[in-house]
Amino acid sequence: LRELPARLRGYQRWLPPEWRLVVLVDQDAGDCRELKIELEQAAAGAGLLSRTGAGDGPWQVANRIVIEELEAWYFGEWEAVRAAYPRVNPNVPRQAPYRDSDAIRGGTWEAFERVLQRHRYFTTGLRKVEAARAVAAHFDPDRCSSQSFDKFRAVIAEATT
Repeated sequence: LRELPARLRGYQRWLPPEWRLVVLVDQDAGDCRELKIELEQAAAGAGLLSRTGAGDGPWQVANRIVIEELEAWYFGEWEAVRAAYPRVNPNVPRQAPYRDSDAIRGGTWEAFERVLQRHRYFTTGLRKVEAARAVAAHFDPDRCSSQSFDKFRAVIAEATT
């Protein structure tokens, strides 16, 4: 995040007019609104028109925030998790702490790790890249119930049309 302003300035120097940048950041424990302001300021400071600032007009960069962490999207597409890790409980998304994948608090990746460890996966600790690849192989964007994923997906669709 500290390097984002410099990177955006670099992109701004050569970015073809028909190209779009999407900045995707985990919210982690920060305030979502403050983070969005910081991202928008970085885009403006680099001389790039953001999706938010453009309204219905053309834009160059869209800033999206994963609420709370990327692993929240896994809880929103539990069928992909079950396909990658068949021993996990199919009812996890119906349990109170996981019903709203964007509202899981206290560390989404930690919650994901605990669920997997209960079913004898990653007993020595979650290997995030390995898990991401395994879940992604089965991930169906149409099934994902995460609102932050839906916003990300919508901006990707807009950028490619």
